[in-house]
Amino acid sequence: MNRRRFIKDTLLLAALATPVQVWKGTHSDKEVVYSTNDTLPTGQGLIDTNIHLFPYPFRELKYGDTGRLLAKLKKHNVTEAWAGSFYSLFHKNIDHINASLAEECRTKGEGMLIPFGTVNPVFPDWEEDLRRCHERHEMPGIRLYPGYHGYTLDNDHFVSLLQEASARKLLIQIAIDIQDERMQHPRVDVEAVDVTPLAEVLKDLPGARVQLINPFRHVRGERLKTMIEETDVRFEISNLDNTAAIELILKGEHPYVSSVPLPAERLLFGSHMPYFPLENGVFKFMESDLSQDEAEAIMYRNASELKEYT
Repeated sequence: MNRRRFIKDTLLLAALATPVQVWKGTHSDKEVVYSTNDTLPTGQGLIDTNIHLFPYPFRELKYGDTGRLLAKLKKHNVTEAWAGSFYSLFHKNIDHINASLAEECRTKGEGMLIPFGTVNPVFPDWEEDLRRCHERHEMPGIRLYPGYHGYTLDNDHFVSLLQEASARKLLIQIAIDIQDERMQHPRVDVEAVDVTPLAEVLKDLPGARVQLINPFRHVRGERLKTMIEETDVRFEISNLDNTAAIELILKGEHPYVSSVPLPAERLLFGSHMPYFPLENGVFKFMESDLSQDEAEAIMYRNASELKEYT
């Protein structure tokens, strides 16, 4: 099935309830096909490690409403989604934002939405915000926005936050960006996060579980090479561009990083919904020739194991 046919069938899905292929590859010389109406071979659906709830401040998004977002996720066989809050970007009352996120996931998430609150380590009493994420809201991890919150990855407070979060066995997601800087409102100038200091910081934190979200526009070349070779950092695929991008980066043939393969166990599915269309992430499996084991690892197994660690 080619891309044109896939898009056509996707548009007709709601009206015709036609199964739409989302991944095709080979394993042990046998063709394997997954469709949006099928469960994966183990009965496990996709785990989306990068979505946000609530309104985005600079654009009205089609799936900005939690109910519509959830219905869209279900339609494409997403059975679990790790959710941050767009309110986290600019609001100063972090505790209120985290409580609202936890309540939204609890009351409207139907068990699918997993809240990832945020902590700003340059704000006073950030330790209490972290404690409440862990103990009161029982979140498995936190999502950090250094670019929006005004600190770098060699900041002493950030390092202390990593230490405390790791001691609590929380996952730590770091948003490299949220929006392409070329699309930002002229009054908002948020630079992408520079990951250069992270490798050195993580040398003293061997137990830290760190995932970069929206990574690949700015984590490439030597930066990506360092992350692959010197850390255990995980990545998600929402802005991994190029035809056959997943296949190429697993082989070390992607233009973002030459000759250094990214192990399949380090790559997780993420859509960046509702800012990106969910299909943007799903299409990536259509374009790459993956073994069944590789596809299952990226679609759900890596995320499940990473969260289970907590």
